[in-house]
Amino acid sequence: MAENIKKRGHGHSMDRMTTGDKIFTVCNYIFWVIVLLIVLYPLYLIVICSVSDPYAVMNGEVLLWPVDFSLIGYEKIFAYKTLWVGYGWSLIYTVSGTLLGITLTMGLAYALANQFPGKGLINFMVIFTMFFSGGLIPTFLVMKDIGLYNNPMILVLMGSLSVFNTMIARTYLQTSIPKELYEAAEIDGADHFQYFFKCVLPLSGTILAVLSVYIAVARWNDYFTALVYIRDKQYWPLQTVLQKILASLTFSAGDVAEMFQDNYTDVAETLRVSNVVKYCAIIVSTLPAVVLYLVMQDYFVKGVMIGSVKG
Repeated sequence: MAENIKKRGHGHSMDRMTTGDKIFTVCNYIFWVIVLLIVLYPLYLIVICSVSDPYAVMNGEVLLWPVDFSLIGYEKIFAYKTLWVGYGWSLIYTVSGTLLGITLTMGLAYALANQFPGKGLINFMVIFTMFFSGGLIPTFLVMKDIGLYNNPMILVLMGSLSVFNTMIARTYLQTSIPKELYEAAEIDGADHFQYFFKCVLPLSGTILAVLSVYIAVARWNDYFTALVYIRDKQYWPLQTVLQKILASLTFSAGDVAEMFQDNYTDVAETLRVSNVVKYCAIIVSTLPAVVLYLVMQDYFVKGVMIGSVKG
């Protein structure tokens, strides 16, 4: 009987669709498919250009599929030492910066999730920094005065605390951790530190994963901080190296000659290959962030929904 009712209900809803509704539905699907193709095509083009013959890429022959399949770009990118040094620094900056960021964010979020004298003023001061900052030049002068200019530690310390992430973590703690749990822990003689490490953190797996995604991706994609504060190129992260490479959309003859000096003597030939190398560099640099999103996508969706529904 339940199945019959279900079938009748489904059939009734389908029958209620007018011709105009059906036309709108079809047009809606077509529109969003077109939007999807517009968004995905540049990404697809980068992939097929990275595995195509350099001459075909230079002549604009690569449009829908690879032309004269070739992995020469990847062969040369693996030999580019500067890029891989930046890759290693990016891993160090991302891992250490993420750990520090999660520590500071969860600590501040826990404090703001509780009641204490002067909370309103502290909360205002924290949120104020979300909309107003000291500016680039004053910040640069301060960083230079305290000895962080041209110091790799600035890429770990600077921006380690995000007010946006703090608000998300605070909302999670307020809505997901019952106050009665602290009261029970307090009766057992636990202080705030014991309660935070033994009760709050073990119950905050979702928000910790969300913060890891937010902070790690932001750290991995950050190129501007090193561009402004790091003078020595040996400390540049991957994204800064890549930004310099792609700034003019072509490699300079000196950079290409240095990159391929062991295998190429003709600079014109190396410049030709560089047209494919830049596409390979984009794929190699963005792959970790894409993999992280794919692995953590369930937690990422939960993080976006935190605070959107009460109760």
